[in-house]
Amino acid sequence: MVFPVRSTSLLDHFSALSDPRQRWRVVYPLPEILLLVLCATLSGMEDFVEIRLWGEERLDFLRRFLPYERGLPAHDTLNDVINALDAELFRNCFVSWVESLRDGDPEVIAIDGKTSRRSHARAKGREPLHLVSAWAARQRLVLGQEAVDVKSNEIVAIPLLLERFELKGALVTIDAMGTQTNIAEKIVARGGDYLLALKANRPLLHQDVAAFFDAPPADMLEARA
Repeated sequence: MVFPVRSTSLLDHFSALSDPRQRWRVVYPLPEILLLVLCATLSGMEDFVEIRLWGEERLDFLRRFLPYERGLPAHDTLNDVINALDAELFRNCFVSWVESLRDGDPEVIAIDGKTSRRSHARAKGREPLHLVSAWAARQRLVLGQEAVDVKSNEIVAIPLLLERFELKGALVTIDAMGTQTNIAEKIVARGGDYLLALKANRPLLHQDVAAFFDAPPADMLEARA
């Protein structure tokens, strides 16, 4: 995948984040921590132990961008700092960066929900994590995600996810769960078109659509001809 060249660097998109630590106690600057965590996560690392190990093996690469004069922080420090950041602001910064990678060509954006394996802890009363994601098919890029408690809450999460994106010229596809009037209106309001699945669990609408395609109006056929 080839990304367009941008004048704004990765860390510039995260410049709105403030360091939650007391200044006199800062040993490892926040930009160094962010660069390490972001690069390692994008490389497939899944926890802070893996992130630090990744950084140790690629410290020369990281020092091409920032000095890392004191090396890398311990994985516990990474965990403490990242978890102390404003989560909503961090997510907005990340979405801003991902949006900057997109070009202006028409795009198919697929909205879908998936439950993350092994993310539950039923002994502690925690259900599995369910995420609704927006996937830019042509560029093979996840534009953003929204966490929900259960699958049925996708109806609430999808409009929140769509609100973050510029959809002009895009075709948004969603399965039958997202076939809702407010979701279709949100897509159009953001400048996109939609392709929504329709099943027999919406019997009246399903019947109307089936009847339309069985005998489409003559004026529409003439217009296409």
